[in-house]
Amino acid sequence: MNEFIYLTFDGLSRGAVYSAFALALVLIWRAARIVNFSQGAMAVAAVYAAYSVTSATGSYWLGFVVAIAFGLVLGVTVERVVMRFVDHSSPLNGVVVALGLVLVIQGVLGILYGNEFRPVQTPFSRDAFEVGGVALLSRYDLFVFAAVGVVVGALTLLFTRTAVGLRMRAAAFAPDVSRLLGVSVGGMLTLGWALAAAVGSLAGMLVVPTELGLHPTAMDVVFISAFTAAVVGGLDSPIGAVVGGLVVGLLLSYVSGYVEPTVAPMAVLLLLVVVLLGKPGGLFSSSKARVA
Repeated sequence: MNEFIYLTFDGLSRGAVYSAFALALVLIWRAARIVNFSQGAMAVAAVYAAYSVTSATGSYWLGFVVAIAFGLVLGVTVERVVMRFVDHSSPLNGVVVALGLVLVIQGVLGILYGNEFRPVQTPFSRDAFEVGGVALLSRYDLFVFAAVGVVVGALTLLFTRTAVGLRMRAAAFAPDVSRLLGVSVGGMLTLGWALAAAVGSLAGMLVVPTELGLHPTAMDVVFISAFTAAVVGGLDSPIGAVVGGLVVGLLLSYVSGYVEPTVAPMAVLLLLVVVLLGKPGGLFSSSKARVA
């Protein structure tokens, strides 16, 4: 029982990060109908920016702020300089360009920083509190939950309570009608990319210290889990991304703890296949929203 409780809290902590990263993928999908396969590489670039600032100043929090700001700027740059000029008559074009961006970003990072793994510090201890002899959560886990909770709450308020959020939703689902009503569809698309890149940067800052360390390909495995979470939840659904992330995190933790860590990726793949066979749009998909 003690092991089950520990694995549950560990899985929820992992899942919170996957939820944040899946949210970034959902934001891009809702704004541009593109699965941004370069999201992981963009997040790693932001973490490298934070690493440089933290190494120079000794301040984790200054590096944290720089990572989020770097993500915002990188998202705007990618949309304005690259994605805006892609021929979107075929969905495959955007995917191919995104995959090309992965190679470019990882190549540039390798040239600038090298290809060795670099340790990244955490702002809080990763030693878990024990209650009744059972290790539960660490201070860093609580920080992860709080950071992801703030992001989910802020995005919920943005899309449900603000005029900007309403314009973003309108521009994504009915761009022609939105233009007739005076909405800057291009501006909303840029904002969607910026927000997604910032959320992805946050996920990178949260997960890189818990993995092997900082490396140009550090987010590749995380991307696979987060992509699975987004698809399982439904690419149109922010709530689905959060739930999907938690489900994937728990699955990885249970399989790693009770079976074998090397089997965990296959379990995630099996989950993806089962969900796609049962509900291709994802557990929280809304066919009505796609049609509108």
